[in-house]
Amino acid sequence: MGMYLNPGNKGFQEILQSDYVDKTGLIALVNKTVGTMEKLTCISRPRRFGKSYAAKMLCAYYDCSCDSHTLFDDKEIAKTEGYLAHLNQYYVVNLDITSFISEAKRDRTSMADVPKVIVNDIHKELKNMVPELAVGESLTEDLLHCVEETGRKFVFIIDEWDALIREAKNDAEVQSAYLNLLREWFKNNSFTPKVVAAAYMTGILPLKKDGSQSAISDFIEYPILDPDGFAKYTGFTEGEVGQLCEKYGMNFEDARKWYDGYDFPNVGAIYNPYSVMMAMRKKRFDSYWRKTSAAESLMTYINMDFEGLQETVSRLISGEEIEVDTESFENDFESFGCRDDVLTLLIHLGYLTWHMVEGHSGGEGTAHIPNEEVRTEFRKILKGRNVNQKWMELISRSRKLLEDTIAGNADAVAEAIEEIRGTQYAPTFYNDEQALRYVIKFAYIAAVDQYLKVEELPSGKGIADVAYLPKTKSLLPALVVELKWDKPAEGAIQQIKERNYPAVLKDYGGEVVMVGIGYDAKKKEHSCVIERV
Repeated sequence: MGMYLNPGNKGFQEILQSDYVDKTGLIALVNKTVGTMEKLTCISRPRRFGKSYAAKMLCAYYDCSCDSHTLFDDKEIAKTEGYLAHLNQYYVVNLDITSFISEAKRDRTSMADVPKVIVNDIHKELKNMVPELAVGESLTEDLLHCVEETGRKFVFIIDEWDALIREAKNDAEVQSAYLNLLREWFKNNSFTPKVVAAAYMTGILPLKKDGSQSAISDFIEYPILDPDGFAKYTGFTEGEVGQLCEKYGMNFEDARKWYDGYDFPNVGAIYNPYSVMMAMRKKRFDSYWRKTSAAESLMTYINMDFEGLQETVSRLISGEEIEVDTESFENDFESFGCRDDVLTLLIHLGYLTWHMVEGHSGGEGTAHIPNEEVRTEFRKILKGRNVNQKWMELISRSRKLLEDTIAGNADAVAEAIEEIRGTQYAPTFYNDEQALRYVIKFAYIAAVDQYLKVEELPSGKGIADVAYLPKTKSLLPALVVELKWDKPAEGAIQQIKERNYPAVLKDYGGEVVMVGIGYDAKKKEHSCVIERV
């Protein structure tokens, strides 16, 4: 067994020592591609979605240097056609590209050396594994000779294949050397059909659209936007999470609130596997989002403010679903031409979840913040750190508005809403109650950090426009906001009383602040009345 060539099944054995959710069905999908024109598979997923676990599982299954029957005989894959035909039947090349980058940084060597290091390390292990091999001039020659002499092909499993592309984003020489290596393996008519039984690569972003990554253009892609048959193996299904919650004595509804939000046609809800398992083990629902370079750059992308991006993020934070066209995205971290490009990147990074519009083709769909865990990352924006001046002003104004609302300073609230109305966050056409509601949600954006916002809260005699319910253990009062277009604020308060909207909050048990907001279309003025229950 080697480090990169035939690594064995120890990695998957360790995974099985913990609570393992059976995802071996993924192997059956790869088995169907072995030896076919569709044998090159590229999976792009956000971080923390089990890509490395899948790589270790595939190594254990295909590696001919070990016997993995006891690891898989009681798993889902054992029930599928072709299970024994492919089990431990291939040489495996297993690479985690991030490990080579880390090594280069540690040794302070050039990233340009990484492709050579990969080749040399595999070549060295190949000679040790097959000492009788007639040595050729290159690794590809020797891999070819190995197949010819043993009759056994190779399965390539490459984790984080795009890490070097991202790391050397401004170094065309490094990228060219690396892509030429991949081209030599996967786009070489003298090598690929004879040596490669199958290849399974993972990354964060899909292939570049400009053709610069043509070395792997023969790969069939399954991105997070359209994972197709691999959707079930993107994360944990709702049934799997339910079983884990039952086993660990955890509340399933809390698990759903914290980690649900990603879902696909014919599969349904998909949960972040890393965070679910951390919650089970720690017996606590929390954000287990690990800081990554992509996560740290969230504010950088938002601060770009393409086409009112900050306004869009404000709407996302307040709970709205946003239309996004993913077609123009160039599948990199730099080439942003519009707001939708940045939002599409956030989908690929797992910050947003995307739903294709039914009946439409291409990249038309909607996006929203998927769950409480990811929402905590966006809420950091509300803390005012590393944000530009425009954001700081909006957040500061919103915090002051919330304080004045709770304190009953109705004139100050009306004045603050007037100010919000005059900013770029207000709709161009201010001509109905929906436009007024739009402004109100921006005005109270700071409340999202301490309140749960509920639009159109149903009551016994009607529906309140917007309610803000304080989060658990909060001493803040609940807020019920009623809006009136071209009518005085007193009418809004009267409606709250007549329809007894606060009654729906009786189980809350604390104070309720009733906020009536009106807009006079002729005078172009807002009014406000605040009362407590």
